[in-house]
Amino acid sequence: MPLPAIPRRVKIGDAAAFAGTTPRAIRHYHAIGLLAEPERGSDDRRRYGYDDMIRLLWIRRMADAGISLDDIHAAFEGTSDIERSLARLEESLASKAAAIEAQRAAVNRLREVGSPLGLLSPLVTGRLRDLPPGALRSADLDTLLVTERILGPLGAAVQADRFIVLATHPELRAEEDRLAEAEAALDDTVSPDDPRIEGLAAQRCDHETVLAAAIEGAGLQEARNDLLDREVEHAGEEEDGPRPSMMEAVGKMPYDFSPARVRYEERVIELLLSADQAGDRDQRTC
Repeated sequence: MPLPAIPRRVKIGDAAAFAGTTPRAIRHYHAIGLLAEPERGSDDRRRYGYDDMIRLLWIRRMADAGISLDDIHAAFEGTSDIERSLARLEESLASKAAAIEAQRAAVNRLREVGSPLGLLSPLVTGRLRDLPPGALRSADLDTLLVTERILGPLGAAVQADRFIVLATHPELRAEEDRLAEAEAALDDTVSPDDPRIEGLAAQRCDHETVLAAAIEGAGLQEARNDLLDREVEHAGEEEDGPRPSMMEAVGKMPYDFSPARVRYEERVIELLLSADQAGDRDQRTC
């Protein structure tokens, strides 16, 4: 049986088709010195022989395995330990596999929960899973998303207690809405020295005190302590890049607060810290 015509050399298009790559990739291999540029025929086109194709096939096989072109070049030149390259590749693949698994888990939670809550960390999702449909507002989820970015899953899971209480205590939710509306009114038409700021800050401080008592009364404090005890276990969970510090976040997360609103927020913090210190003194006295 006669054999088909066997070429002694092939053009770049045929070489690329046989190796499972593209002429552009082969030209890149030439440019970086990974594949020597072969001689050209009478038509000034490259012609690839057997040795060229063997080299190209090994390049493609190594590249398909995920080995970088630099490491392939070094391996061919014998200037590096291929084992080190493979170890780095294995670490990279393990990291990618973990990322894919985390993505799958997030998709499964989203499908199971049926709301954007499923895209938050398992700690947060687990804390809020039993709330009735519609109990969590879109703004609540937005706040948890920001908190999780700044303080991580544990911080957002602790903050979830607040939204559990608001969802189950209509009177507290009503007061929260009233205060939020008053805070929104602190726009650029209000002076930072407006005396209403002090009164509103005091009302917010009182509201936060009542919320904290409701959290404790609902038995959520015990669950929160369990979360704190597991802080090390869940450290770094669901990370999406290095988190900014609290001060960095303040400078990078836009809230479009007026000077009056900024002064109000500062005053609320001052009042809450003062109340905490007074509570500590009372406990020491007792």
